Amino acid sequence: MTNPVLIEVTRGDLVESQHRGTVAIVGGGGALHLGLGATDLPVFPRSAVKIFQALPLVESGAADAFGLSDAELALACASHDGEEGHVACAHSILSKVGLDESALACGTQWPARGEDQDRIRRAGKEPSAAHNNCSGKHAGFLCACVHNGWPVEGYETRDHPLQRQIHDILEEMTGATLSDDVCAIDGCSIPTWAIPPERLALAFARAASGRDLSEQRMAALTRLRKACAAHPFEVDATGGFCTEVMTRFREKVYVKVGAEGVFCAALPDRKLGVAIKIDDGGTRGSEAAMATVLQALLAETEEDRAFLDRWARTPVETRRGVKAGTVRPGDDFSHAIRKLEDTSAC
Repeated sequence: MTNPVLIEVTRGDLVESQHRGTVAIVGGGGALHLGLGATDLPVFPRSAVKIFQALPLVESGAADAFGLSDAELALACASHDGEEGHVACAHSILSKVGLDESALACGTQWPARGEDQDRIRRAGKEPSAAHNNCSGKHAGFLCACVHNGWPVEGYETRDHPLQRQIHDILEEMTGATLSDDVCAIDGCSIPTWAIPPERLALAFARAASGRDLSEQRMAALTRLRKACAAHPFEVDATGGFCTEVMTRFREKVYVKVGAEGVFCAALPDRKLGVAIKIDDGGTRGSEAAMATVLQALLAETEEDRAFLDRWARTPVETRRGVKAGTVRPGDDFSHAIRKLEDTSAC
């Protein structure tokens, strides 16, 4: 099937571009509150599931054994921009287990911001693995390995005990069967498993509600969610969508971007999970789609709605700052969201 247009981009009175994709909103008990597009076809969630990948760090006792702070737990769930604070936090995690960035298997990456790139160049240096947007996750992996007595070498490979445990966690949280034919390699070198959006949404609904989870699992997820809400900068970046949204709404939402147009969220007060995948892989479309969903499920005031409009209805401007069009929800998506709002209000 052809997925529906979720987001359209206008120039003048005409639609210039379209972002098609899927949206799944699921309750903790598994009920599909909203399903648009092929929500049953597997997609790679990429970094959107980092909170689940961080569970071995907490559930094993490693986080407590090494005295990790809430900011460090947030970085373990992060896709950061390699800013100075992010790098320092990654180094701090590694130092607590007696390792340095040479142990990281995520690869080197330049920071996203020009000013951070310039700082490295002025110092006559090159970026390191600590600048990689996944360095916090990998530092957390290493903590879990050291604590459990697992080999540090090769921790990123599919057959390593850590990655096998993460595979099992993802199966338990999503209820999906993650066989070898849906496994590939993520950008940071760990396994990534393709999962249908409706199953991803279920995992985040369970993280929001605790439904069908052990007390230990829910306690660990709640601890990670609260850490991210308390330290949203560590999760993303200065001005980043996840940072800005969690700064405003705090524990009312855990929201996480994934590469190639994926976005997921857990809303504890509503006991709902959300999963979005944009077909073209563009963050412009996934941010706008997630902001539109959060307006329906999270915004309580006109100020909240206006805040989320920064992404849901973004002006398209000329080089001189003149408005030439708008990034906005498509008609069918808008209708579905309005219907969801009406149902939620009943």
